[in-house]
Amino acid sequence: MSNHKKNRNIGAAVFFIIFSLLFFVLIVRFVTIQTTGKVEGKVLATEAKELYSREGVLPAQRGSIFDRNEEIIAEDSESYTLVAVLDESLTEDKKNPRHVVDPSETAKQLAEYIDMEEADIYAALTKKAKQVEFGKAGKDLSHSVKNKIESLNLPGIGFLKDTKRFYPNGVFASHLIGYTQEIEEKGEKKLTGTGLEMSYNDLLSGKDGSIQYEGDVWNYILPNSEKHIKEPENGQDIYLTLDKKIQTFLEDAISQVDEKYSPERIMAVVAEPKTGKILAMGQTPTFHPETRDGIEKSWHNEVIETSYEPGSTMKVFSLATAIEEGVFKPDDTFSSGKYKVDRQSTIKDHNSGEGWGTISYLEGVQRSSNVGFAYLLEEMGTKTWREAMDDFKFGQRTNIGLPNEAAGKILYRYPIEKVTSVFGQGTTVTAIQMVQAMTAIANEGVMMKPYVVDKVVNPNDGTIQETKPEVAGKPISKETAKEVIDVLETVVTAKNGTGKMYNIEGYQVAGKTGTAQIAGPTGYLTGDDNFIYSFLGAAPADDPQLVMYVMVDRPKLDGENGSKPVSMIFNTVMKSSLQYLNIKPEEFGKAKTVKLSDFSEMSLDEAKKWVKDKGLKPIVLGEGKKIVQQSPLPEETLIVGEKVYLKTEGPTTIPNMEGWSKREVINLSEMADITINIKGEGYVVKQSVEPGTELKSEETVEIEFQSPREALNKKKADE
Repeated sequence: MSNHKKNRNIGAAVFFIIFSLLFFVLIVRFVTIQTTGKVEGKVLATEAKELYSREGVLPAQRGSIFDRNEEIIAEDSESYTLVAVLDESLTEDKKNPRHVVDPSETAKQLAEYIDMEEADIYAALTKKAKQVEFGKAGKDLSHSVKNKIESLNLPGIGFLKDTKRFYPNGVFASHLIGYTQEIEEKGEKKLTGTGLEMSYNDLLSGKDGSIQYEGDVWNYILPNSEKHIKEPENGQDIYLTLDKKIQTFLEDAISQVDEKYSPERIMAVVAEPKTGKILAMGQTPTFHPETRDGIEKSWHNEVIETSYEPGSTMKVFSLATAIEEGVFKPDDTFSSGKYKVDRQSTIKDHNSGEGWGTISYLEGVQRSSNVGFAYLLEEMGTKTWREAMDDFKFGQRTNIGLPNEAAGKILYRYPIEKVTSVFGQGTTVTAIQMVQAMTAIANEGVMMKPYVVDKVVNPNDGTIQETKPEVAGKPISKETAKEVIDVLETVVTAKNGTGKMYNIEGYQVAGKTGTAQIAGPTGYLTGDDNFIYSFLGAAPADDPQLVMYVMVDRPKLDGENGSKPVSMIFNTVMKSSLQYLNIKPEEFGKAKTVKLSDFSEMSLDEAKKWVKDKGLKPIVLGEGKKIVQQSPLPEETLIVGEKVYLKTEGPTTIPNMEGWSKREVINLSEMADITINIKGEGYVVKQSVEPGTELKSEETVEIEFQSPREALNKKKADE
């Protein structure tokens, strides 16, 4: 017993010593940590901070794009993504379910508001998943659609808030404005896009900010924790030289010609010759910047990036060079029809080389005689003409500030190339080069560099970068420019002039027609449908305020004159633009125009009667009796048949817009101060808000357009 007790005492002593040592080590460790604040060389305070440190992104707002009158062309707006919760475990109270309870009924009701078949919605709602989305049909929903779905009170249906790029005018200078979108490539997000949205992306996108704070495991901010915020730098706003009104005139006219003649492509530009500002730029094929519908047909800006043979519009500049050199004598004569260049090559006039006998050089310009210009080249010399093309900046980029600009090419090696270049064959140009060169003719010999960005405004510090008009050259004298305008005016007014179709009532137009051959695999294409028809003009001729270039490539003419589709664009847009800019015509057609009265002192019934009696159409906005605003303004002149908008006191109501053009819808939106979202081309067939409905401030009215051809095809399909 004694030995056993002794052994136990020894064991107890050993344990006591071991625990005493461990306790001593623990005390030393504790004191060391308290004293140094470190563990294994790591500062505990830093480790704790990292454990609870949280960081979030404060996204920068992308800059907006405006026209020159501060009308929105592109901006960021709120959008919503539809989601459905399928996880039953999230429902704690069966009386207030948080998941989709009845997939069949939910699918039926959602099908009324999103572009997705009921069966497909049901299939998504019955998947084995905690939460589902609905693909493209459930994305980018408007605030209006979101409110309507929420009013259904469907269990488990919710929305994710997002930001999307909004283009309120729909198809509107789409290749110039462009678009951007994020795509995922090999696990990384990459930005892609076109036009100004892409080339000015660094300015538009800005820089994201950040917020740093201490949070718990659920990311809630800990009490008394410090927050470090780095404010985002919002993107800069871009103001363009484009004018929304003139651009709309152009878009509508191009759309009508495209519908009627189905050309391969159309290009058109309107510019101020005294500044170089581009007021409108359009083309077909085009696309919708939000949906990208149609972009597969042509994703690039034809006006800037495509070079082609211009045809006889080039005679504007060979004529200017001949006048500058003093060799153009209007009353001198030449023998038209054919011109021998060398043993192998003969130049022919456009009437198969028959010509018009011996005619004056002035008549030669009016008739667009290739032979007449070949003789003028003899007089001024090939070297002089080659230098003149350099002076007019052909074969050189305009540096307008848009991506992928083409330079064109001057072919001037062989005798035949030198002769054909005076009437626009062989040598290639871009549409923007033609506009730049024409500014010299319309601006007293001073050629202005074209530009589309008027200014860039930084909302963060208020700084403004303005673009100043820039002289691109002085290829001719003031006197030469005046004489060229006078001669080109006769192209439109003379009995034998090729430009008679471009005569605009009330305004004198100076310009030149063009009919260019198209090079094919084995030579130039033949047939009336295989030409590029164009017109380059300025108005009013006595003091040009606008220059305009229109090119229509291979329209289906069905026996009509090639100038018909071109004039449909040029005449309509030029006249509407001059009137809109308050450039008064020389004369008014008394029976066709009406000067508006001031309706502010009239009752609504009196004003409506006055408008109807004058052959105009009154559009009333609101249900009041007192007129508080009218558009157009008093004293403005309208063409009989146009609409007059009368806004009354009280809430604004939406009219029936069926059959309206895009231009008329935009006029209404500006008058009523409402936001519209345009879909399609042609004329209104559907509107999201019923006529007579009172408009709410946050509501967007969606307008669906349909071309006559689409309507006809739909009618046939329904039959």
